[in-house]
Amino acid sequence: MKINRLCMVLLAAAALAMLFTGCGKKAVESPSAKSDVDYSNTDNWAYFAEGDDKAADLFLICPTVDINDEFNMSMDDDETKMNFLGALNMERGIYEDCTRMYAPYYKQAAMKVYGIDRNAREPYMQIAYSDISAAFAYYLEHENNGRPIVLAGFSQGADMCYRLLQEYFGDKKLSERLVAVYAIGWPLSKDMADKYPQIRPATSADDIGTVICFDCESPEVTGTFVWPEDVTAYSINPLNWKTDSTPADKSLNPGACFTDYGGTIALEVNELCGCYIDETRGVLKVTDIDPKDYPAYLDLLPEGGYHIYDYQFFFRSLQQNVQNRVEKYKGSK
Repeated sequence: MKINRLCMVLLAAAALAMLFTGCGKKAVESPSAKSDVDYSNTDNWAYFAEGDDKAADLFLICPTVDINDEFNMSMDDDETKMNFLGALNMERGIYEDCTRMYAPYYKQAAMKVYGIDRNAREPYMQIAYSDISAAFAYYLEHENNGRPIVLAGFSQGADMCYRLLQEYFGDKKLSERLVAVYAIGWPLSKDMADKYPQIRPATSADDIGTVICFDCESPEVTGTFVWPEDVTAYSINPLNWKTDSTPADKSLNPGACFTDYGGTIALEVNELCGCYIDETRGVLKVTDIDPKDYPAYLDLLPEGGYHIYDYQFFFRSLQQNVQNRVEKYKGSK
């Protein structure tokens, strides 16, 4: 990659990394299973019914934007909400052409939570999820009106998507409205899929009501806090849409897009990288790039932990796939 391109990539990636440094002022220290957020107030939504005349609705859940010394983010900090909106803007281009968008603000777990034991995290994840569940319940009652639904989230947002599937989509009528779930950057474990039959990993480029999941690493990485060494999970390759280890050549990559806080594409690179699914853990291994050119930025990630680039590396392919699945859903009804 030429030096000027590399600089632009690093700047765009740094923009994404900065979103993991949100500025919540007030920690929420006491776990609670009940949301106190009024989702009838549109001020509590980053996106609310944004985009007219679209074929489906999108319920989009923000990734972690706060690495302050706290466990859950405050809803009272305008600067944090700016970071929240910026994070959403950076991925909205994947979905906005064919969906009407909804995205709630919520008391997400701060990055500090991911540095503690997995079991100890759960009370803080429950605080986050109580808001997501309340927002989704409000959306279903007042906004959905039987329309097709795309669920999407990156990182913590993907975790929240799985929780919504567990709580709500065991209902057959609701599950029939589900176009797809883009749960990028958090593993869909085999135990989860076995326990909840409504959580079905995608197996092709256009199956309906399934979960599209992967997280990116270099071939040398053996585990991260996102996808630990001892976790085996489902993935689908976002270039060849296979679930086995068949490599996808970089020639299949229609465009990596590095976006800024406003959603503008700062740099687009065709055929940047290929990928394949690791046979043992199910994680996505990215080829054809040098880890030094794509720093992990997060202290919790090793070199070659490409988590913050998950959707950026495969932006155009994901964008095409969302449109493909929405069209397939419409054609099936």
